[in-house]
Amino acid sequence: MAERSRLSSDTKDALAREIPRDEGVRAALRNGLRYYGGVFAGEELVFRTRRPAVARLARTLFEEQRNAAAVRRGHDQRLYKATTFEIDLGNADPGVPPRPRRRDERRAELRAAFLCAGSVAAPQHGYHLEFVFADEARAGRLAALIGAEGVEPRRMLRKGRHVVYLKGLDAIVTVLGAVGASGAVLRLEDVRAVKETKNRIHRLVNTEAANVVRAAAAAAAQREAIQFLADAYGLRNLSPALREAAQLRLAHPDETLAELGRRCSPPVGKATINGRLAALMRLVKRLRGEREEPEVSLA
Repeated sequence: MAERSRLSSDTKDALAREIPRDEGVRAALRNGLRYYGGVFAGEELVFRTRRPAVARLARTLFEEQRNAAAVRRGHDQRLYKATTFEIDLGNADPGVPPRPRRRDERRAELRAAFLCAGSVAAPQHGYHLEFVFADEARAGRLAALIGAEGVEPRRMLRKGRHVVYLKGLDAIVTVLGAVGASGAVLRLEDVRAVKETKNRIHRLVNTEAANVVRAAAAAAAQREAIQFLADAYGLRNLSPALREAAQLRLAHPDETLAELGRRCSPPVGKATINGRLAALMRLVKRLRGEREEPEVSLA
């Protein structure tokens, strides 16, 4: 099973196992399942789902209204004859359910919409949560429910079907948390933590690699300049401190400024050895007749 389907299926199965105790919340969930999951097959209204756990939840809730709610197997022609589980709901159109007034009732309807029409993408492939409906009315009602959670969903048409979707982990986690999908929230947060750790490590590695390259280039330039200085001016004419810095750089072209500073007698800090090498570079530029540029520490 694809990762996207597995995450959605696991989330729906977990949500379907929880039956709310509050009668108002249970009624909102039942009405939502009938509204978002009901489709007309001929003249009969049928609740249809691909998840057996969702079918069991729907049967339990429908039976509370003394409706015969036997579950039978079917096939969805649109989804390559995928196996579905169907419950007959009679031939009367129940119409649009009343708008829930309480927050928990509103979230119960949002949960019903996810069970019937929602799917969440595998976080390894980007963060994406969507709901797909056959008509605009259901899409608009769901968008209002999501908006009540402080999240602004996007909408689009895909092959004639109305899609309400969310991008961005924070928005998705907010909606999944509202419907009670704590397992999916933890899974997404785990993936985000791993991604952020990997990105931080990559940034550190890239920064260190860039510093090494810059230090190597600076050391090579210093070594070339000091060799020129030795031929054109003579290292013996330098002050003892500058002569020591020049000799250390020639002898240890791969070492950093800190390492060169520790080799000095007496040892000096990174800033001091950098200043001495900068003085050597300025002297070389004067000998070459070049214009002096500001010196910058590169290691």
